[in-house]
Amino acid sequence: MQKKSEFDKENIEHISDPGRLFLNLVKIMDKLRSENGCMWDREQTHESIKRNLVEEAYEAVETIEENKYQELSEELGDIILQVVFHSKIAADSGQFDICDVLRKIIKKLIRRHPHVFDSKVVNNSQEILVNWEEIKKQERKVKEKKNRSMFSEIPKIIPSLHYAYEIQNRASRLGFDWDSLNGVIMKIKEEIEEMYSEYKNGDTKKIGEEVGDILFSIVNLSRHLNIDSEKSLKNACKRFIERF
Repeated sequence: MQKKSEFDKENIEHISDPGRLFLNLVKIMDKLRSENGCMWDREQTHESIKRNLVEEAYEAVETIEENKYQELSEELGDIILQVVFHSKIAADSGQFDICDVLRKIIKKLIRRHPHVFDSKVVNNSQEILVNWEEIKKQERKVKEKKNRSMFSEIPKIIPSLHYAYEIQNRASRLGFDWDSLNGVIMKIKEEIEEMYSEYKNGDTKKIGEEVGDILFSIVNLSRHLNIDSEKSLKNACKRFIERF
């Protein structure tokens, strides 16, 4: 009988049970963080490896954008490793463990999909998103988080264009949005005029604020056109480099 602390060292390719494979990864991390494991892995903290989590996610996104789907499986594995790594660090500190992580996401998915796991009736994807936001709102009340808004759970570390999109998207779900594309375009023109006015006044701080408003409005335009502003800007950078 295999000991609890052991893991499959060979024939990994023949294992088709995802649960067994995931357990192997957890046990490997346990080994790496043990006294007889890897000194470097034992020394790591949430703070020391937090950047890795972001970088691995970006690498996965890059493989998707470049249609390198064979490489995507490896990049997703790197992301899962970061989840297991942070969970082990937390377990060693008495904060939480990988089981807590899995329980929470399982409960969350079931709770936020009452149209699948309960009797909630929805007619389209838009109703699902509205219901999703309402459920999250109720969750925040249960946690008794004070001075929290519908935007407070959007990670501030994400790229600014994506951050702006998430803010606009959540506001739109609650009915705060332009009725037409023309309104969005007119808003951009208005912001440009305000920026030019501040430029003539020579107020550097206000110029910066108006430039920010322009960028925010352009992200809104992209959202209304169903265009990924982050991807569009990246492609523009690539074209500039190619033409330079």
